[in-house]
Amino acid sequence: MKHKKLFQKVVFVALIILILFSLVAPAIFSQKPASPYQEKLLNGLKVLMWPSAAADKVQVKIRVHAGSAFDPQEKEGLMQMLADNIFPNEAAREFFSEDLDGGLEVISNYDYIQITASAKPDSLVTMVETLASAVSNPTIDKEQTAKLRAALAARATVLEMDPAYVADQAIAKRLLGTFPYGRPENGSSSSLLKIDFADLVDAKNRFLTADNATIAVSGNFDRDLAYRAIRRYFGSWLKADKKVPPTFREPDEVVPALLTVISPKPDSAAARVAVRGVAQNSPDFAASMVFASILEARLKSRIAAEFAASLFVQNNVHALPGSLVIGFALGKGDAGPEHGKMDVREIVAKAIADPVSEAEFQSAKAIFKSQWSKRDTPSFWLDIDTYRLSGLDAYMKSAETVTLNSVSAYAEKLRKLPLAAIMLSNPPTK
Repeated sequence: MKHKKLFQKVVFVALIILILFSLVAPAIFSQKPASPYQEKLLNGLKVLMWPSAAADKVQVKIRVHAGSAFDPQEKEGLMQMLADNIFPNEAAREFFSEDLDGGLEVISNYDYIQITASAKPDSLVTMVETLASAVSNPTIDKEQTAKLRAALAARATVLEMDPAYVADQAIAKRLLGTFPYGRPENGSSSSLLKIDFADLVDAKNRFLTADNATIAVSGNFDRDLAYRAIRRYFGSWLKADKKVPPTFREPDEVVPALLTVISPKPDSAAARVAVRGVAQNSPDFAASMVFASILEARLKSRIAAEFAASLFVQNNVHALPGSLVIGFALGKGDAGPEHGKMDVREIVAKAIADPVSEAEFQSAKAIFKSQWSKRDTPSFWLDIDTYRLSGLDAYMKSAETVTLNSVSAYAEKLRKLPLAAIMLSNPPTK
């Protein structure tokens, strides 16, 4: 009897805890991450800091708010070369991993160049000094420029023999022309050879400047020490002489006719269908992410299993309106009504036209929420400047606040836009 009463008490207490948790948990998990300590140096460099004694490392992200979108025409790859020039050899990466017990990564895309470095907490000052020397005053000389150009051109040559890459570049150009996102992000084997030492110096002076960058420090560090180190080592980083206009000429009208592109490999074929998309700061951003997942699930369920596994839907959102691209990997003669197979344009148009169901929406929203939850807090804050966001709170809650109505409204807009399409194949032999 005593055991029974004790069991009842335990169950009662457990129920009370469960009820309290159900009331408190939503509030806990809906809280937005803590705001950073913010500072700005006299040269315009913005500094964001999130100290946490519980972390085992300290991390520094330096975001330069200009990327390959600013490559001059016919000299695509310049900004990637500038990024590669910051830490041009493996010795730097070995220093961060072996001496500082951390790591180093430099990435460049259409919208920004970002250096991410980490170190053990007692190496913070050394890390900041090393980063400042490489970023604020990089060495640019003719010999190093030639090495970087050759390395990038070699990579581009390899990519240009990949059918999937050739198809991706062909649809981007077909959809957007000479608009920044219609040109290769990392350059081509021909454009890279046109870049010289003077181009790299000019890009550095225009874009690699203190007032065009943000530093985010997070992890285990002393805030005052970090700020003093940043002010000491980054304080001499120069501002830009003049601001670079962030706007570009609108792309020409989409040509809807199917374009045939020669495949670099005789037995490999591919198809791409694309429609113009939205920018990262667009009110339709979240809806576009959810609809991309819906579209991919629809298409995979509607085509033969042999093609479904490799099909993808890629929503390319940038600082300016990008693209929604649907990709098919095919064999020779697998697509086109003339082969009695499938018409990729018709399949895509039908998938876009169908109304969005509640089940589709909930499944796709869950995917977007999962992806969104994996982003770290500094990245959200860095995006504010890169993408000129009007409100951080709404941006961070994008995955929570997107609705079926907003996704349906976005899909309706897509239905009215022309589709671009390319077929990568080889002409039949006679």
